[in-house]
Amino acid sequence: MSHYLFLVASTREKGHMGNTEWLAREAARQLPSHAAQTWIRLADEPLPAFVDQRHTAGTYPMPEGRQKALLDATLACTDLVLVAPVYWFSFPSTLKTYLDHWSAWLRVPGLDFKTRMSSKRLWLVTTSGDRAKAQPMIDSSRLCADFLSMPLAGVLWGKGGPPEAVQSDDEAIIAAARLFLVAQ
Repeated sequence: MSHYLFLVASTREKGHMGNTEWLAREAARQLPSHAAQTWIRLADEPLPAFVDQRHTAGTYPMPEGRQKALLDATLACTDLVLVAPVYWFSFPSTLKTYLDHWSAWLRVPGLDFKTRMSSKRLWLVTTSGDRAKAQPMIDSSRLCADFLSMPLAGVLWGKGGPPEAVQSDDEAIIAAARLFLVAQ
């Protein structure tokens, strides 16, 4: 059974859905009823800053607490959907910190993170003022997927900016309806 993990990276105030999350939820409405969905808002329980000890200790212990819950959710999904508005031509800090922790998870003895991730599909849903500003994030997503031998199964971009702007982007709404069709 398919299990989609939606990681919402927006740092908007709690209770305010941004353009990117709205667009991702539009796409998710098209998933079959048997496909499980888990939505995690990364800003609700921020991860600590990543400490790089690759060249000193070389390994990392199994994470605990919030990090372990996020690792477990990541490993449990079949499809990982990054729901990330463009912030300064890149990922929001919440998502960047999550991705930085992949460096630790790759080095947890016995976890086999890279091999386990290779069986998943990566997706990106993003919004920005114009498409060109999203390209660095799209490229970064592709490189992350390539590094873990994951297919970048789809990218959905919509016109963002002020609240509810994407709801007037007819092309993005049509693309949202088709995004996950390739997965079915």
